[in-house]
Amino acid sequence: MRKLFGFAVLTLLFSAFCALFPACAAQTGGNGGGQTASETPQGGEGEENVAEKIVIEVNGAEFTATLAETDAARAFAQMLPMTLSMRELNGNEKYCYLGETLPTDAVLPEQISCGDLMLFGDSCIVLFYEDFTTSYRYTPIGAADEPEGLAAALGGGDVTVTFRIG
Repeated sequence: MRKLFGFAVLTLLFSAFCALFPACAAQTGGNGGGQTASETPQGGEGEENVAEKIVIEVNGAEFTATLAETDAARAFAQMLPMTLSMRELNGNEKYCYLGETLPTDAVLPEQISCGDLMLFGDSCIVLFYEDFTTSYRYTPIGAADEPEGLAAALGGGDVTVTFRIG
């Protein structure tokens, strides 16, 4: 009886832990919505931040990207893997509003490059596929290492894009 009670308590504690930490819930199938999260080590004060790689997959093509060293990029990485239905805008970008907000530290990049992955506001992920100048402010998330072919893969309309740790 004592062992049964101990097991029940451990099960209850594990469930509570999973409810508090979405990465655990995702690994046990508990976060729903088709998006899953994975744990990403966080660098604390005094620790060196190592750039992480992610993979951007669209229409069968894969592009490796390096994450920026921003809180928004770290929060985004914790949400991966994730598949988004991204909408076309202005013939140079695909965007999608997330169901949650990310930390912001917006900058004025002036020059956008093909493959830039940015956060507009606090919840809009933007993947750029053309070079151009801008007067808008974005929080950097990352950039494709070799964006050649990205524009062709994304096409001219709305598209489904999968992001995962690379």
